[in-house]
Amino acid sequence: MPVKVLLDTDIGSDIDDAVCLAYLLAQPECDLLGITTVTGEADKRAMLASVLCKVAGKQVPIFPGSEKPLLVPQKQERALQAVALQRWDHDERFPRGQAVEFLRQTIRKHPGEVILLTIGPLTNVALLFGVDPEIPSLLKSLVTMCGVFTNRLPGVGHLEWNATGDPHATAMVYRAPVGIHRSVGLDVTCQVTMDAKQVRERFRPDLLQPVLDFAEVWFQGSDKITFHDPLAAATIFDDQICVFQKGAVEVELTSEDLMGMTRWEPGGSDAKHEVALEVDRARFFEHYFSVFQ
Repeated sequence: MPVKVLLDTDIGSDIDDAVCLAYLLAQPECDLLGITTVTGEADKRAMLASVLCKVAGKQVPIFPGSEKPLLVPQKQERALQAVALQRWDHDERFPRGQAVEFLRQTIRKHPGEVILLTIGPLTNVALLFGVDPEIPSLLKSLVTMCGVFTNRLPGVGHLEWNATGDPHATAMVYRAPVGIHRSVGLDVTCQVTMDAKQVRERFRPDLLQPVLDFAEVWFQGSDKITFHDPLAAATIFDDQICVFQKGAVEVELTSEDLMGMTRWEPGGSDAKHEVALEVDRARFFEHYFSVFQ
């Protein structure tokens, strides 16, 4: 039976969100119940998501969500990849102010069945958990691309964009009583990359054509794609791609310079968080591209 998934995304900034959404739309085991967008220009992010849904031939509800963090200034005002919208068919009007309520009603309609996949700052999810505190316990699981949990990868610092984009929301979400909360952090996702030349060679399926177009905007500032978000998504459908370990995650809120930093301590079987520690890079890429064949 297909897995019911809700996606919360800041598509339109880093290209990996679009790479992730294309995967979910192509994944035969995924029943994508809806998409919510977060951070600046949430409407344009919804439009970008609608491009992929149209190319995939799927009717997926899309709701623009919160454009501002709970307390700190917004660090991501624009959806830069929106310059590509003129070249693709897309919806332009979406329900306003209904993203959190859509998530709430959908999860309540399918108690214990929905995986909430978050691949952007956690503002929408924190608001959801604040409005309806029972929601965390009604999820099948929460899967987040968020944080940094080990120092195993040289060159990766202590801070990660999604966690620091709204640090107070991050803290609220990690404190919520979710039965299964899995995190795939920067120290693992940075091991899964592909340079621009490889991307142009491999992104040939129809559903990856708009992603490649969006990626050309991304390549103006980077020579590669890091598959942060697609890796988190893929772990939902192949539990052998990453090795997870249970423990406890705390989020820094007192130091202005380190706001949103995640600290993880290993724990026993009753620990509330599962953190990815290792990734099988070859298995991931084989799995990712297999859904487009």
